[in-house]
Amino acid sequence: MATLFRVLRSAPLLAAVASLPLVLRAQIPTTLTPFTSTTQLDSDMSTVVHYYDIFSGTPIINLTPQDARQQISVQETAKVIARDTGVQLAPMPVGQVIDGKTITGVDGYHIPIRIYKPTGAPPASGYYPVILYFHGGGFVVATIDTYDSSARALADYANAIVVSVEYRKAPEAPYPDPLRDAYASYPWVVDNIRMYDGDPTKIAIAGESAGGNLAINLALHVRGTSMPQPTYELLIYPETSNNTNQASDTLYTSPLLPLNTPALLWFDGYYNPNKISNEDTDPVAYDLKGLPPTTIIAAQFDPLVSDGIAYANKLTAAGVKNNYRFYTGVTHEFFGLGAVVAKAKQAELDGAADISSSFTTATK
Repeated sequence: MATLFRVLRSAPLLAAVASLPLVLRAQIPTTLTPFTSTTQLDSDMSTVVHYYDIFSGTPIINLTPQDARQQISVQETAKVIARDTGVQLAPMPVGQVIDGKTITGVDGYHIPIRIYKPTGAPPASGYYPVILYFHGGGFVVATIDTYDSSARALADYANAIVVSVEYRKAPEAPYPDPLRDAYASYPWVVDNIRMYDGDPTKIAIAGESAGGNLAINLALHVRGTSMPQPTYELLIYPETSNNTNQASDTLYTSPLLPLNTPALLWFDGYYNPNKISNEDTDPVAYDLKGLPPTTIIAAQFDPLVSDGIAYANKLTAAGVKNNYRFYTGVTHEFFGLGAVVAKAKQAELDGAADISSSFTTATK
């Protein structure tokens, strides 16, 4: 912790990030490292995990979904550290945050959304490109508030409007309800984003963890339709398979990790209680041809590492351009913690840069 505090107090975090070696942008790992201790984590990630383990208390597998939603999140833990070190006293500033909007879903449910406009000036056209974003939480916990920092980072670093979707959660709304909400969000953006100064011809899709699964399925759903096709996908440690017996599943079971395999099984049990196996729940097993270029952000110590590797390999086999970014010394949930975790800041910048490149090549 002392190392983290010295870094945060001695220089702006962005300067620390700029000095990080490019080795962070590694290729797909050929072997995975077992997790035995938080000493294997970077010092700043270790600090977040240390305090999260103290603050969170009861393991999620011993809680009801309703009680689990009341526990402190990794993101909230990072905010406590940021406040205590004087690094960040308020959320990362963006140009504008618009709340109170909803999308009418396919079954009549009103889906809340939050719209973030960046601080930067719009392109010469006067319209910002758009990122449609789905937060994580295993389809059970978390909200757009929990993942507010991820949405803000993407908005400013990609200079794009971000539409964050508050899809329904299990067990009250198990599969396929969250997926239906994701499906409804894309045509709404196409039809309505111009009134918020967004360009409906330049839409990328992004998602974290469970939200990555929704992002993949949305891209598959939109593929081949008459709607404008997504320019890019940013998948942050996505859940791409219903196979929970892969290499990373067997390695990352430690209760010290923010996400471990027992918790993953707990989430999946509520989202897909009937254990349905199809293209929605197991997209890696199906045809991925024609999907947009994709970046996969991966954390070293995460039970979903194997999901991301398998998906990247399947994209390559399908002829889809993809960029696999593997960040060592960090865990699931590190993305969005850029205020206190240097590699998180790097991942946010990398992911936003990849998305931005797609906007410059997209044509109307």
